[in-house]
Amino acid sequence: MRSSYKKEDVILLLKDITGLVKPQSTQERERLIQSGRHYCEMLPIEYVPSEKYMQVYQEALKNYAASTARAVCRLGDLAVRQRGADFVLVSLARAGIPIGILLKRYIFRKYGIKADHYSISIIRGRGIDRNAMKFLLERYAPKQLLFVDGWIGKGAILTELRKELADYPGVSPELAVAADPAWVTDLCGTHEDILIPSSCLNSTVSGLVSRTFLREDIIGPGDFHGAVYYEELKDEDLSYAFIHAIEREFCEAETTEESLRGIQKPFTALSAADKTGLGEVKRLAEEFGVADLNLIKPGIGETTRVLLRRLPWKILIAEGGAKDPSLAHVLRLAQEKGVPAEEHPLFHYKACGIIKKLADA
Repeated sequence: MRSSYKKEDVILLLKDITGLVKPQSTQERERLIQSGRHYCEMLPIEYVPSEKYMQVYQEALKNYAASTARAVCRLGDLAVRQRGADFVLVSLARAGIPIGILLKRYIFRKYGIKADHYSISIIRGRGIDRNAMKFLLERYAPKQLLFVDGWIGKGAILTELRKELADYPGVSPELAVAADPAWVTDLCGTHEDILIPSSCLNSTVSGLVSRTFLREDIIGPGDFHGAVYYEELKDEDLSYAFIHAIEREFCEAETTEESLRGIQKPFTALSAADKTGLGEVKRLAEEFGVADLNLIKPGIGETTRVLLRRLPWKILIAEGGAKDPSLAHVLRLAQEKGVPAEEHPLFHYKACGIIKKLADA
């Protein structure tokens, strides 16, 4: 699969379906998804950021490169402590790819470990790409595979991963992420809901690659899951600008024993229902009368995705969040799209997107 990334940074185990699938509008995709069509059978029209939104992104990158670097470095140190020097990075396309590249570069820089890095597709409700898994397991021992993603919202992809990997003895079902505000994995750089600047954009910060695609008329039984390469966006490509901005902060973000010990769970005062991210999502579903938990997308990264490629009903931001600079891009997108953003008690997350149920619209 083509991308704007160098082969030495990542090999994408994906089928190039450029020109084979007509992108659909957000409104059309949302209507089809809510009538039963799976999201992986369609591709969205890529959002073209406004000039003001790009200014907000650049500001976010400047302000949050250091905190993202700290999370990546902490994650790299934890991975090496747990796995030693013999592992292969397997990032989940597409949000996992930039974090996988950063991890690869950090562990080489600090430990001299040259980890191979591949990216494969996993789709909620459809599972992991079994042809990609076959490819990897023909080349590596099961215990070598270390799965990587950008962040965790409520944990749906981690649940999918654990379910799928039950068929692969010896492959660890752990997921390494930069941020896990849901508290569902120990292999994370932070449990805070931090702004990872790559969550603010789509393909132009992810190697010019689309989200992954799976439909039997396009993807044959022997094919990898598919994706589109947006060569026409090459002049807007910021993929390496993002990588380099985070990488420049690595030396200032060296992980200490104290910082590794500092990932503690600070939720002792919360009710039992709110002590996990999923518990909080269930509470929000009850409060707002949302029957389908898939319509609630918690965390800065997931909220951004909702605004970029779904039809949000409303955006919740943590109390005091209107003044939080890490939410500036969320508030800018909500304003551009005419979506109300309101403060609401949130414990694990700084923001949460609620998708509009079209039957009620």
